[in-house]
Amino acid sequence: MEKGKLYGVGVGPGDPELLTRKAERVLREADIVAVPDKGAGEKTALNIVSDLVAGKELLYCPAPMVRDQAVLEASYQESADRICARLDEGKTVAFITLGDPTVYSTYIYVHKKVLARGYEAELIPGVPSFCAVAARLNTSLCEGAERLLIVPASHDAADCLDIRANKVFMKAGKAIGELQGQLAERGLLEHASLVANCGMAGELVCPRFADMTDGTGYFSIVLVKE
Repeated sequence: MEKGKLYGVGVGPGDPELLTRKAERVLREADIVAVPDKGAGEKTALNIVSDLVAGKELLYCPAPMVRDQAVLEASYQESADRICARLDEGKTVAFITLGDPTVYSTYIYVHKKVLARGYEAELIPGVPSFCAVAARLNTSLCEGAERLLIVPASHDAADCLDIRANKVFMKAGKAIGELQGQLAERGLLEHASLVANCGMAGELVCPRFADMTDGTGYFSIVLVKE
């Protein structure tokens, strides 16, 4: 039997209308839709495409929100095992992932493992969250000779703050207070904006990051213009 193919499908930042035509086609044609499963809470990526994949077989893949590398590695192996078992049946599997699969995506680790086992796998780009955030703020990310630096704010980002570039701080929820203080020290706070849950329910748009006093969730992005 001919083996099936895996697709890593970026479904965009939250607004179903930002799903690309290619992503829509791949999802419609797939036999199985693989869904990242944190074990609790909503399945955000699935919510975006729920109407499109209604009636399809769903394959839940563990995606624990931890930093323990041993736990993460075990989850990637388990996901690869589940997916490869279905590829051996000749099934086409579309693994949905928020934003773009090449930007801080949990899926990419599974993708590499499936490729290493000799299966065919393809990445389907999606609209990155920071592009949607800039559009929501009605501004550019970078112009002319400006540089753009993308930083995972949930990790130590202090060494990036003095680099001359416009900056995108992703996953900024728990780091909001610390990030505000660091930007204030460098005179950059007045040049910063925040959008949380862009395109989703509970969206928050804060053109002046300096005005933020309450915490925000995981899907928070801060844009800092030099």
